[in-house]
Amino acid sequence: MRRFLLGILVLVLALNIFAVDKNTLVIKGSNTLLDVAQLWVEEFNKLYPEIKVTLEGAGSSTGIAALFNNTTDIANSSRWLKDSEVQNMFNQKKWLAPILVAWDGIAIVVHKDIPIKNITIQQLKDIYTGKITRWNQIDPNLPARDIVAFSRNTASGTFEVFKEKVLGDEKMSPRVRMLESSMAELETVAKTPFSIAYFGVGYVDPNQVKVLTVNGISPSKQNILAGKYPLSRPLFVFVDVTNGWPEEGPVAEYLKFIMSKKGQELVEKAGFVAALGQ
Repeated sequence: MRRFLLGILVLVLALNIFAVDKNTLVIKGSNTLLDVAQLWVEEFNKLYPEIKVTLEGAGSSTGIAALFNNTTDIANSSRWLKDSEVQNMFNQKKWLAPILVAWDGIAIVVHKDIPIKNITIQQLKDIYTGKITRWNQIDPNLPARDIVAFSRNTASGTFEVFKEKVLGDEKMSPRVRMLESSMAELETVAKTPFSIAYFGVGYVDPNQVKVLTVNGISPSKQNILAGKYPLSRPLFVFVDVTNGWPEEGPVAEYLKFIMSKKGQELVEKAGFVAALGQ
């Protein structure tokens, strides 16, 4: 009888644990997607108040690593998978599926007092690799002052895309100062004379910083959708589909919501471009 009762207790505990897991949702990853993800979570909680959602934005690499480590249900990412991550899928026999949730452009911003309107990809490369260190090296009419360059940290998907599209095979200069978030870059450039930085267009505040055209093209919605803006990119969420596509439960309902009309309207509200068009 004691064994029977013990067996019933273990079963009840197991069912309770399952019930808790079934009503939780963990989301980690991209800092770029953090603002729109916060909007998604707020509206999702109104529809499903019984589901407890936790959200972290420490970088795309962090989110994807958490999927491999089974410590998140969804990974937000502002970049595609690295070769090493694809290899890791084969090694672990663990399959991650992407959902394109938005389009973005990496905006190049400077302190508002710098009299510059446009910058080229080559000039950006020269600044961030340390070949150009003063503003008047770009244009003799610009101040003969040191360029104070800021970058996202290496866990950031924005850093990875910028490196791929701008730096190529060259390394970032040790003169460049790394920051932990897009908001930190915005606030730091706003108060730092002669500074430059890059981050997702959804974080731009024209009252605080000046946005430059790149190769003469602005990061407008139309230019990003058409792929004309040189630093356009897709934004993703990744899910683990090793055991099949999630057809029910918190992950499935969340994915349906963020790709719904309301979910995509929130993408636009956050300053990005809806994946499905609006």
